[in-house]
Amino acid sequence: MIKFRVPVLCLFALMTGGTSLAAVSATAPAGASSTAASAQSKTPMMSRDDVTRILDSNRKIVSPQGIDEKIKVRIGGIDQWLSIRGKDRRNPILLFLHGGPASPAMPEAYTFQTPWEDYFTVVQWDQRGAGKTYRANTEEAMAPGMSIDGMTNDAAEVVQYLRQRYGKSKIFLLGHSWGTVLGVTLAQRHPDWFYAYISVGQVVNGRHNEEAGYAFALQHAKAEGNAEAVRELESIAPYPGNSIGLKAIGIRSKWEMYYGALAYGRHDYKFEDDAEELSPDYSEEDLDAIGKGAVFSFKYLAKPLLAVDFDNVTHFGCPVIVFVGQHDYTTSYELTEQWFAKIQAPSKHLVVFADSAHMIMQDQPGRFLVHLVTDALPLAQKAGDAAPAEVARDQ
Repeated sequence: MIKFRVPVLCLFALMTGGTSLAAVSATAPAGASSTAASAQSKTPMMSRDDVTRILDSNRKIVSPQGIDEKIKVRIGGIDQWLSIRGKDRRNPILLFLHGGPASPAMPEAYTFQTPWEDYFTVVQWDQRGAGKTYRANTEEAMAPGMSIDGMTNDAAEVVQYLRQRYGKSKIFLLGHSWGTVLGVTLAQRHPDWFYAYISVGQVVNGRHNEEAGYAFALQHAKAEGNAEAVRELESIAPYPGNSIGLKAIGIRSKWEMYYGALAYGRHDYKFEDDAEELSPDYSEEDLDAIGKGAVFSFKYLAKPLLAVDFDNVTHFGCPVIVFVGQHDYTTSYELTEQWFAKIQAPSKHLVVFADSAHMIMQDQPGRFLVHLVTDALPLAQKAGDAAPAEVARDQ
């Protein structure tokens, strides 16, 4: 549930090894001629600026009704950053509440979000303490609002800003991982603002979730005979115990991720962290701020997150759509399905993604998009809040 990106993970050796993207050099295959190897070694390397320029050009929004902005907005008494992208302003707004805490989705969103922008105006928000927003403010300025309540208030201000600026009576609210804590709380407070609350990687009960993730990792380590994993995991038992620290979270997260509970079928998250390094939305200074923001946010949010208990928070005044990865133990899919069964809402819908863990957007991006379009979008279309559909003819 508490997920850190590479800068913090490395502090506790959470990654399983390998070099950085920038350090990877091409080598000749076995049996290749020295001439071929020499020619390959002379292939010029592209700079980060070249790569980001190409990526930005590839996804450029050129439609007359489109919008592509990265803006700084005064929210909760500090400067907070938004990315707002969509092919047609007539489409409904989808606000993405990222996980972590302090793991912004903005730098990696280009890997999965672009097709969403045909159907939604997608807003990525770097929350208080995260990424660009961390970099834009002092820690002293951010500290007073570093709580679940304070950050839910920030989220409410963001929603109000979007509704007013774009003349929308309702929007979609999508929470992922830590973002589901803010999402549930905000949907409870202001159900009339939302076409639906879309839950992805739901935090239901913080303590039970940490217990489930730890048990999953230990079980797999023992079954595999992984002595190193067993030793490290047993060294932090009982987990999470009465208090929780960065080192213990790091060990649990390391092995939970290694056994595919974060990204299905993968031992680590390097594939996406490497993609972040080439993000057209983030500068190198912004990327450096992610790890610093995670350490800062942990001090304020780790204990409140562990104390989250939505077991009996099941009455919603807006529709609820729950996306679950069948292999997710970063936020236990079993806890989420049990919670969903108790939900009472104007409508509710559960989708279980068979080949996904916690990062469903990356694990099964095509199927994720299909369900956004078939399960969520019609709620806005019924209200007339969508661009006209394509003209189709049978012949």
